[in-house]
Amino acid sequence: MKFLDEAKIFIRSGDGGAGCLGFRREKFIEFGGPDGGDGGRGGDVVVECVDGLNTLIDYRYAQHFRAQTGHHGMGSQRTGARGADIVLKVPRGTQIFAEDKETLLLDLTEVGQRVVLAEGGDGGFGNLHYKSSTNRAPRRADPGWPGEERWIWLRLKLIADIGLVGLPNAGKSTFLAATSNARPKIADYPFTTLLPNLGVVRAGDREMVIADIPGLIEGAHEGAGLGTRFLGHVERCGALLHLVDGTQDDPVAAWRTVRAELKAYGGALARKKEILALNKIDALTPDEIEARRAALQRAARRTVHLVSGVSRKGVPELLHELQRQVDRSRGARDREAA
Repeated sequence: MKFLDEAKIFIRSGDGGAGCLGFRREKFIEFGGPDGGDGGRGGDVVVECVDGLNTLIDYRYAQHFRAQTGHHGMGSQRTGARGADIVLKVPRGTQIFAEDKETLLLDLTEVGQRVVLAEGGDGGFGNLHYKSSTNRAPRRADPGWPGEERWIWLRLKLIADIGLVGLPNAGKSTFLAATSNARPKIADYPFTTLLPNLGVVRAGDREMVIADIPGLIEGAHEGAGLGTRFLGHVERCGALLHLVDGTQDDPVAAWRTVRAELKAYGGALARKKEILALNKIDALTPDEIEARRAALQRAARRTVHLVSGVSRKGVPELLHELQRQVDRSRGARDREAA
């Protein structure tokens, strides 16, 4: 399945059905009188957050969505049926913006959320509605009210427990492939990962979702590389796993570059809990590992984990640390919800 995290679509709710202009015409009723029923209400456009989706690809080729028009009223005082709603199913983490792409209308973060985006028009009154003591045979019936229409933007920000960040070729895709059933593209050139990848990782008897974000480079917050398009996915992650390539000349500079981009982007990314890991230690000597770990630890002022996605050295210990952080984050969310 292709990944698509942004789509522009047109929505229109259904028009209301027209009221009926009708009179009773039974043979043995001398003064039949009006009996035209009202029109039915038009269908709504509804958006629903569902489980099992992680892309907006359904809205790549189908871009116009219209609810059904309400049925017209009929004689014998029959009201028209309501028009059928149209339901747009979107993955968790979808934001809905107005056409200006800046005004946030909805933010769907929980499975089961269901919101009406555009209400259907009311049905028109039939002539029975206008019958009165002074107007015994009204010949007025109203058309239905028009529905609402608008262009909207759908933008997906993946919701994961852990977000993988780092410079291009830091080994993020290799780490995800080694710890989950995800099969991201892996190669020895920058920007191998062009789209975010999700993987379900098991640590002990529990599971967590890890998102592999395309590599960040200097100036990513201003659009350099693929940064601005995919940094938004990191906003929804509970914590960050920052992988630093241990084989490069200056791991500290690499760490600072990514941290600077996270801070410049905003959205509280720089304040998220960060687990730091020196990757590719299978290609280093013990002295090089210790020297680079010490330098990175002094600069970051936090524990630096030693891992290798290829040999899986240090990976189980790191996964347990990530799971502890995920448990803390979920516990905090549960307390806030309560």
